[in-house]
Amino acid sequence: MSKKPFATRIVEAMRSQKMSAAELSRVSGVSYNVINKLKQRPESSTNADNGRALAAALGLEWDDEDGTEGAASIAVPGRVGAGDEVFLTDDHAKGDGLYHIECPPQLSPHGVVAVEVQGSSMEPNFFDGDVLFYTRMTADGVPTEAVGKRVVAETSDGRVWVKQLKPGTAPGLFHLLSLNPTGANMHDVQVKWAAPVRLHLPKEFVKKA
Repeated sequence: MSKKPFATRIVEAMRSQKMSAAELSRVSGVSYNVINKLKQRPESSTNADNGRALAAALGLEWDDEDGTEGAASIAVPGRVGAGDEVFLTDDHAKGDGLYHIECPPQLSPHGVVAVEVQGSSMEPNFFDGDVLFYTRMTADGVPTEAVGKRVVAETSDGRVWVKQLKPGTAPGLFHLLSLNPTGANMHDVQVKWAAPVRLHLPKEFVKKA
């Protein structure tokens, strides 16, 4: 006898245990949107990490071929300013965001953050609506690997930018430079953290999951 689809078994277990999507999200650490998709679309699936977490929270058996998607998804928690003043929206539930996109085959989804570019100061390299992927090597601070690179960086006022990072005129200060000649540059600013851009995905190639 064939096994029921994973989404069906998840929904049946939630119903029998009287567990809401919000409660399952809290217990499993899987985003509400992922769970809601499984509830609404019985033919849908999720990645292996989400599947294991949901199965464990509901006491279900799991194997790595148990209805997983071919491509993992990555949450886009917010936008970064390339000229516009933007605050990174990072108050979503774990694994959630503005939307999800398919993880490019060049990257592992683990430890990777995706952000959408807003503004034009990094043209012609990065355009408004493009998606950038980065990994923070440290929770705070600027690693030496980030200096001289195009980075996603948070300044001391809480704004998050995509710029080229250069050393400032004093220890602990940095220049955040635009590639577009019409874009604004920031000199000798305090940077809370910076991470080099690992991959750039033009907006026409962004596949929302």
